[in-house]
Amino acid sequence: MARKHFGTDGIRGRANGKITAELALRVGMAAGLVFERGDHRHQVIIGKDTRLSGYMIENALVAGFTAVGMDVLLTGPLPTPAIAMLTRSMRCDLGVMISASHNPHDDNGIKLFGPDGFKLSDEIEREIEKLIDADQSKRLASPNDLGRAKRIDGAHDRYVEFAKRTLPRNLSLEGLRVVVDCANGAAYRVAPQALWELGAEVFPIGVSPDGFNINRECGSTSPEALMAKVREMRADIGIALDGDADRVVIADEKGHLVDGDQLLALIAETFKEDGRLAKPGIVGTVMSNLALERHLAAQGIELVRTQVGDRYVLEAMIERGFNVGGEQSGHIILSDYANTGDGFVAALQVLAVVHKMGKPVSEVCHRFEPLPQILKNVRYKSGKPLEDSKVKNAISLAERKLNGQGRLVIRPSGTEPVIRVMAEGDDRALIETLVDDVVAALSHLAA
Repeated sequence: MARKHFGTDGIRGRANGKITAELALRVGMAAGLVFERGDHRHQVIIGKDTRLSGYMIENALVAGFTAVGMDVLLTGPLPTPAIAMLTRSMRCDLGVMISASHNPHDDNGIKLFGPDGFKLSDEIEREIEKLIDADQSKRLASPNDLGRAKRIDGAHDRYVEFAKRTLPRNLSLEGLRVVVDCANGAAYRVAPQALWELGAEVFPIGVSPDGFNINRECGSTSPEALMAKVREMRADIGIALDGDADRVVIADEKGHLVDGDQLLALIAETFKEDGRLAKPGIVGTVMSNLALERHLAAQGIELVRTQVGDRYVLEAMIERGFNVGGEQSGHIILSDYANTGDGFVAALQVLAVVHKMGKPVSEVCHRFEPLPQILKNVRYKSGKPLEDSKVKNAISLAERKLNGQGRLVIRPSGTEPVIRVMAEGDDRALIETLVDDVVAALSHLAA
């Protein structure tokens, strides 16, 4: 059954378009009612990134939660993984992150975490959806049972200490010159602070949020600023986070990017060498480069693929008993530490390996030579383009031409009306042609 509000990563849309104060109010009431679990005073913790619309959504959520008798703890700007961690460690009944991740400032979203710090299951999201659109007036709390709301101190420091404890005891980053780009987003305070406390010489950028500049020409989706700063400061490494800091991109000492597949390979191999890999396998997605799969197989490590989305990666990790997983885009999940992607913690694991090996990042992080991979996006007007007969014929023909010598992945985005067309293989000319053929077939449906 198609869902009206929830997508692949919570509820997301344009502020005061899809994401209104009224919707946030109803989400607060609905989620609060679903997570009533006994007679104790229930509480929810709410964090956010730095978007201007966060104030509106935060206040509306507070009204909704308190209206059904749930107490509210407000942290202010904090990374998504910090909220997941705090939900669990502070024994909250529910956690909420107000963010649209890597999207521009005029979008926003609402992500929900259960008391275990995990994102909600489809079943629970469907239950909340029913209540969002239902009459909730008869289930509101009595005047004496309304919830209270307060801002809490120390949440930032708790996350900093949590992140530092993911590293070996007494490890110091002294002598390392680190550029960190916080995308003018949720990690603008905690990431530079943690790196400095670990002993690094820190050059922060993207740490002046104004409500509008989150992800604007900065962060993991626009890493040019990071690359330039690394070269300018002659830094040893660059770290770029996205707006809510659940994904990361690394730049080496030459200012060249290291993608998520290389980071997965590095962490998987390092964990295996240290005896920390729970089982001889990790989880990637359909977008992970085929060369990663071949490289890991040579190390005796299986790559299990899922559809795109860190929630699906985590589900497969739990099912298989794996403790490492992630996406090419930089969502890295290390379940020994967190129940969701944590870009900053992933970056710290890379820093630990760089420190241990005493070699440049360009050597440490280059684990394999990626196969040529072409990705093009086609924005469409409406409907289901992949059910169009012309498109289906083009995809079928492309798969026959590929003939098992690579991979073809065509999928709709989970957050916007876009079809992503990707092909990879040993023959670059062939895969470029195949992608262009499918894109051409989609062109008559394009917006």
